Amino acid sequence: MSREFFIGIDTSCYTTSAAVSDSKGKIIFDERIPLKVPKGSRGLKQSDCVLQHVENLPKLILKLKEFIDYREVGGIAASVKPRPLKGSHMPVFTVSEGMGISLASVLQVPFLPLTHQEGHLMAGIYSSGFLPKSDFLAVHFSGGTSELLKVKCCETGDFLIEILGQTEDLYAGQFIDRVGISMGMGFPSGPDLEKMAGLCNNDLKLRIPSSVKKYSFSFSGPETLAQRLIEKGEDFPSIARAVEICIAKTIEKIVRRAVEEHKIKDVLFIGGVMANQFIQNLLKKRLGHPAVGANLHFCKPRYSTDSAVGTALMAVRILAGSNY
Repeated sequence: MSREFFIGIDTSCYTTSAAVSDSKGKIIFDERIPLKVPKGSRGLKQSDCVLQHVENLPKLILKLKEFIDYREVGGIAASVKPRPLKGSHMPVFTVSEGMGISLASVLQVPFLPLTHQEGHLMAGIYSSGFLPKSDFLAVHFSGGTSELLKVKCCETGDFLIEILGQTEDLYAGQFIDRVGISMGMGFPSGPDLEKMAGLCNNDLKLRIPSSVKKYSFSFSGPETLAQRLIEKGEDFPSIARAVEICIAKTIEKIVRRAVEEHKIKDVLFIGGVMANQFIQNLLKKRLGHPAVGANLHFCKPRYSTDSAVGTALMAVRILAGSNY
């Protein structure tokens, strides 16, 4: 019996997910279970996330039986840490790692330890239709990461990642969530804040300046200003739009510098924050302008958020040696 299917598992801070790709890079299973966050909360403790993953993940693995024959599984990959860096660790990923190792052992197939960031990169490449032919830049903005990366695709199927710039304090997703919660939104607040901003009748009414030094940036100051605007009773849609513009301007500044200094035109945008359509459109207008000349590649909204899709696809590339 052929080994046709490759399973990916990811247990991030707010999503339990499993996916299956066939050997040609076609996703045949993609299921996610969002973790439950109490209303008004800014998030969950790692211990609470772990407990929910332990409850959720077996449900997804059992559901796989409806789509594939386990005897045809050729390998299993799982996110075992946030980034491919020494010392990178987060308790939530012990759940996906443990399930992946156990399942691979029972099925007697290879286990591939990956990282959450590599999964995001692969999902972005898959979703956007971007086919990297050389080094590219990646903007990874989410609730747990805000980084500008220089990425090289290796012949072995994995990535060589260099961090060019990162936040000095809050992540972009945290900035959005803290402001959103103060305006009465749920957690995570990204979709609600985007809807609220869509009600803004004047994009120039309020401004929250971006804070960027070379490739480093900060969102703590902008968040403090946004909270003051809320306390003053300023228009919520205008505040939400100002938050979006601040994030977009931050990205624009660091990407402009990287395109110029590293002579790299291709830029991939990944992570939940990058699903925001207003931010996308503003970046297309500013960075896609002939004066900059960047080639922008946006991950589709479904694949911008946390999932195991990229993990499964990397298993195909590395374990099956396939470029689809």
